[in-house]
Amino acid sequence: MTHSVLCLRPEADFLRIGVVPPKEFAIRYMGPADPELAAAMKAADALVIPAVGPKLAPELFEGTKLRLVQVTGAGLDRLDAATMKRLGIPVANVPGGSNNAVAEYCVGAALDLLRRMSWSSTEIKAGHYVQFRVRMMADNLAGLDGQTVGVVGLGTIGMAVAAAFAARGSRIVYFDPKPPMAEAASKAGYVALALDGLLVEADIVTLHVPLIPATTGLIGAGQLKRMKKGAVLINAARGGIVDEAALAASLAQGHLGGAAVDVYSTEPPGADNPLLQASGEAASRLLLTPHIAGVSRQASAILFRSSWENVARTLKGETPLNVAM
Repeated sequence: MTHSVLCLRPEADFLRIGVVPPKEFAIRYMGPADPELAAAMKAADALVIPAVGPKLAPELFEGTKLRLVQVTGAGLDRLDAATMKRLGIPVANVPGGSNNAVAEYCVGAALDLLRRMSWSSTEIKAGHYVQFRVRMMADNLAGLDGQTVGVVGLGTIGMAVAAAFAARGSRIVYFDPKPPMAEAASKAGYVALALDGLLVEADIVTLHVPLIPATTGLIGAGQLKRMKKGAVLINAARGGIVDEAALAASLAQGHLGGAAVDVYSTEPPGADNPLLQASGEAASRLLLTPHIAGVSRQASAILFRSSWENVARTLKGETPLNVAM
């Protein structure tokens, strides 16, 4: 019997990094807006989806024979947990596959902002080489060595980010009400703080929490005011954790030294997003990227290969790995 697998990302995504989906399955590729999606769901034994994308309507899963929903990443935002549990459909992800990519992004973004790399490129192109170099020298810009990095959310990604900064001489403090790696963090010399304490101490604040009711709006105007003047904020977690209007205002007021934003309350962000309205120096202190912090060729290879291996083992009758929902 040939098993049927529905995949909501193009086959080219896999092939371009050298991951060949299992040939023993009948795999159908389509997008989430395909008018035949509902019918295809009914015929599939397994569903493979990217972690990023529009939410999938719960009714799509009603009356299916799905034995697994495999997410080719860590995030589970696209699925309704109650529906999956009620229907008994296991949902698996690939935890940790993007750790190194996210860590690289955060370190790179922090350096870009602290040392004004993108900003200086803009100034030089505008003919302001001498003036901006004089300003940068006068401002005595810092690197990472000796800086205090506050990691909000110390799961597998948060730990990888902390280790990447620590390897460059940074001191690590963290906030996590229930840190899953508290013992490892303690051995590494990381210091647990309340969120307010972390915001006051950190030169760099980097966010690595899921978007749940408890974290929605976690960083708002009050929290941004508590941060050090000149501190840097990095959000490579989920849109909605940071109040975008408050962040834009903080940058406009010159309080924050900079912010790197990889995720948005609505993706893609609309023209009315407060961050896209930033101008002048506020815009120069803002680094925007299109939800790619965890995306690299190496990370994708790990995520895709692990995902297909898990689909294969599940359809062969084995227990799926990394069931997260």
